[in-house]
Amino acid sequence: MENFREIKSLDFIEIKKEEFYNLRNYVYKQIGINLGEDKIALVTGRLQKILRKLNLNNFSEYYNYLISEKTGEALSELANTISTNHTFFGREREHFDFFQHVALPEIVERCKANHSKDIRIWSAGCSSGEEPYTLVMLMQEFFGDQYKNWDAGVLATDISLKALAFAKTGVYPVERIGNLQENFKKKYFKKTEKGEFEVIDSIKKEVTFRRFNLMNPQFPFKKKFDVIFCRNVMIYFDEETRTNLVDKFYDLTVPDGYLFIGHSESLKRNLTRYHYIKPALYKKIL
Repeated sequence: MENFREIKSLDFIEIKKEEFYNLRNYVYKQIGINLGEDKIALVTGRLQKILRKLNLNNFSEYYNYLISEKTGEALSELANTISTNHTFFGREREHFDFFQHVALPEIVERCKANHSKDIRIWSAGCSSGEEPYTLVMLMQEFFGDQYKNWDAGVLATDISLKALAFAKTGVYPVERIGNLQENFKKKYFKKTEKGEFEVIDSIKKEVTFRRFNLMNPQFPFKKKFDVIFCRNVMIYFDEETRTNLVDKFYDLTVPDGYLFIGHSESLKRNLTRYHYIKPALYKKIL
């Protein structure tokens, strides 16, 4: 086939047709990303560095390494390499406005009715941490001094150990915070000696980072969430994978809770139990 012509660069390790299909099937099963043949060059190019680092001679050896490695680090590195973790503070800002001005007041009223102080927020596919940190900042803005009286905070999960390690530092180059309001920059960040911006400790401690694969057949959470953010993750998934994941989200959402997805993503209304509110925003209405 045309797409499987040899890559002529001497720096490249060639990928055979069977090797690509084995790798594609593994990625789909483990990560949910469906790699079409149009991604052959991208996948081969991005994985060259890993093969050289591991001193592997071909993609068959790499595949055998993947299926035999049990710590999850190889899968994490693969996921981080073939997907794009591009994000920044304030991305898709209307989501955060809705969270602060609509979702949070509803959560407070629901908590009062249930005599509860428990607020559960999940950032699923948190990447480098901008989203969960922003959510905590917005909750602290909303509650003010009363925030300490709530059992709040954010659970932030991602499959990529590299992304999680970056997120935990809470240190970002200046261009990543450019979309934030000036008062947020002054209030919730401190400038480092290198001219970067670090999230202050009182925000950091309110985010719990965990490695979690959204393709896991079972989700371990015992309590349901008031809000789930899963933005610009399902863009890589086919319809079946996306539908199955959203079904799991729905079962883990409290009645009247929300699911936020990316603006470049959408859910078919006949395939989800969530109610459409507006683009990229859905609600569980019983």
